[in-house]
Amino acid sequence: MKKFWEENKKNLWFWLFIVVALSTAVALPLMSLDAGNSGDEDGFQVIQGRNVINYFESDGADTTCFSFSNLKYYGSSPDVITEYVNRKCGIEDIHITRHVFNALLGWLAILAVGLIAYMIGGFRAGVFAMLLLFLSPRFLGHAFNNPKDIPFASAVIMAVYGMFLFFKQFPKVKWYTFVILVLSVAFAVSVRVGGLILVGYFGLFGFVYLLKTWMERRMANRLQEVPVKQQGKKPVKKVVKKQKFSPSLGKLFVRMLWMGVLICVVAFFLGILLWPYAMKGPVKNVIESYGAMAHFDQLIRQLFEGTFIYSDGLPWYYLPKLILLTTPIAVFIGAILYFFFGMFKKEKWFYAGCLWFAFLFPVAWIIYTDANVYCGWRHVLFCYPPLAALAGLGFSGLIGWAVRILKAGKPEPAAVAEAEASTPAPAPEETKPRLIRIGVNVLGTALMLGLLANPIRHIVVNHPYEYVFFNKTFGGMDNAYGNYELDYYYHTTRAACEWLQKNALPPVTVEADSLHKPSDKILVATWHVPSVTYFLRKDTARFAVKFSRWDKLAETDWDYGIFPITGIDPTELKNKASFPPVNCVHTIEVDGYPICFIVRHENKSDLLARLNYNELVRYRKLDEHGSRLADRTQALLNDGYSHNPYNRSLLTNYMEFYEALNKMDSVKKYVDLKLECLPRDEIATFYKGYYYHRTGDDDKAIQVYRDCIKLNCKYSAAYKGLAEIYKSREDWNSLEKLLLKQVDENIFNALGNDVEEMVYMYQKQGMTAPYAYKRAYKQIAEHYKAARNKQGYELYNKAYQQLDAQIK
Repeated sequence: MKKFWEENKKNLWFWLFIVVALSTAVALPLMSLDAGNSGDEDGFQVIQGRNVINYFESDGADTTCFSFSNLKYYGSSPDVITEYVNRKCGIEDIHITRHVFNALLGWLAILAVGLIAYMIGGFRAGVFAMLLLFLSPRFLGHAFNNPKDIPFASAVIMAVYGMFLFFKQFPKVKWYTFVILVLSVAFAVSVRVGGLILVGYFGLFGFVYLLKTWMERRMANRLQEVPVKQQGKKPVKKVVKKQKFSPSLGKLFVRMLWMGVLICVVAFFLGILLWPYAMKGPVKNVIESYGAMAHFDQLIRQLFEGTFIYSDGLPWYYLPKLILLTTPIAVFIGAILYFFFGMFKKEKWFYAGCLWFAFLFPVAWIIYTDANVYCGWRHVLFCYPPLAALAGLGFSGLIGWAVRILKAGKPEPAAVAEAEASTPAPAPEETKPRLIRIGVNVLGTALMLGLLANPIRHIVVNHPYEYVFFNKTFGGMDNAYGNYELDYYYHTTRAACEWLQKNALPPVTVEADSLHKPSDKILVATWHVPSVTYFLRKDTARFAVKFSRWDKLAETDWDYGIFPITGIDPTELKNKASFPPVNCVHTIEVDGYPICFIVRHENKSDLLARLNYNELVRYRKLDEHGSRLADRTQALLNDGYSHNPYNRSLLTNYMEFYEALNKMDSVKKYVDLKLECLPRDEIATFYKGYYYHRTGDDDKAIQVYRDCIKLNCKYSAAYKGLAEIYKSREDWNSLEKLLLKQVDENIFNALGNDVEEMVYMYQKQGMTAPYAYKRAYKQIAEHYKAARNKQGYELYNKAYQQLDAQIK
């Protein structure tokens, strides 16, 4: 330590490293205090943290943690730790603890990146790497409140740092290196079962290290060979002195093997201490968890390239493109620079190669396995810190190269020489190298910070929504709005609730209606109830929160609505006539674009119309009372339309109302009105196809139903409409393809009778019932297998096998 201090106490970059590390350690937790809650926190993570604590406190009697959602497959250690702290300390605002802890883990990743870059390229590289990661808005924003991806990313990069220390010290590895490796691998496993990837990293890097050692030893002996005589074209070489290396490669392999196995085994069992499901079956349940996470079946519609696509159907380049669009261009430039300035030096290529692998492999593997990802690239945030380290090394390498070139007096281009000829005489000989070095360092640092100008501006102007970032090189928010997901993690609900608490007016009084009983509270509608409920928890006497989709608002009572724009049709977002809505009272924006809005329900005619329509449907008669209900419904619909002609939910109610009255021309009128402002609305498109079917034009109906399926490949009503037409035409080939496409899209039997549809189809073609069921089960099982739906395949294959055995 004394030697280290003597060598670095006058090194400016050493002190800058300390300053950056300490300042980011303070800044991140403070910045996290302003953040909202992420989408998974209140509805899942907080609850599972409590479930796990309850499991331990009840000595295993409370097993809720095994049945809540799919979270038994996760370790959830950050949630367990923060829940324990909140309970023991009696902290009411539990998210302060959660976000500060999360931010400190994000800082740990920044520190690890700095230490890795320092180990490879010195303190300057470490400073640059830390700044590049801290000033990456996507990473920074997630560091505030992402309780899964940031802890996992931090654990992975700390483990990589531990591996680098291990290889640098090997075969005499220090005790603290073992501690770093064990704790980081254990923490990764305790967050996600995918932390076991670090075992593979360690094994692969170790193999490459031993291969590198063998090559270096072989090369060292070859350098001792000299040519002694010429025979033909090839010289005959003689070994002057062959070195003997100790320990031997075999002993190095054995030593590395037992060390690695020891580290991984201890880390594994330490990592499952806060993971009840893994503790109950350290092998079986962990393998099951890995399989469940590798084939995650949660399907979410994502806005990508201006189109809604389900997460199981996103193109292969989904992750690479989003990484490209949302990463500061400085990071890419720095990483590319490292290819030319230092990466292939003898002492650096091994570590640089490991970093490139840690960045590229996870993305490549997800593409190769067609894994289910969504919500941007947050699931692979752990691959980003290695890229930041490479970028820091690249900028540092560029500066080092420039210093060497200028000090060596390499001839400059004529323009530069001419400019220098007019400058004053150079500084004294003894100070010139120092001035050159300072100048190049300043210019190189300025270059990097200049390239980071836009991310820095974004962080300052748009805090705490740093993670809603798209780099200007590829169009920024101008290109992203309406084309890609923005506030997909619902950070904005906090600001929306705070605005509402300050500005909400009493509920609007509507005329007396026997079907409507107004609430004595302000009803807040949202599709993310957990976070809105949390932020209004201290004002429950005034507010009540209820679930509603944006496109279903006319079907429920509400006074204010809080809606991040995630899930809203991009054509609606881009239509300035319809968005922001006419009843919008407040927006939360990033770079001038609304990412969340609050609407007020001033006219409740749409609600009353829906209530009267529901009563009409229940009554099922058009006698005097039924006619009054119909007239009342129509009048209310018209009144609601006059207040907001772009109320998409109201327009849907029009279609349903006139369809119930069998007035298909009126249905078509409102279908056209809705499609005029929302050309890709799947409900209106479906009703358009339904209109053509009801009016006898099945050819047009087929085409429109197909268009509807293109808009939403899982819209089951459109499949049902097509199936009816194919059945009426006895077009069994088309019907079979349609039904099996539902299997491919994982919506088979969504309406409850698709198996019977297939059996009916086969029977109409001459099969008896047993053989029709057998063929149906076999076809369905094969398609589920092709779609990699293990559960569906096993279910229908078992039914097929049993029926086949009975028939035989």
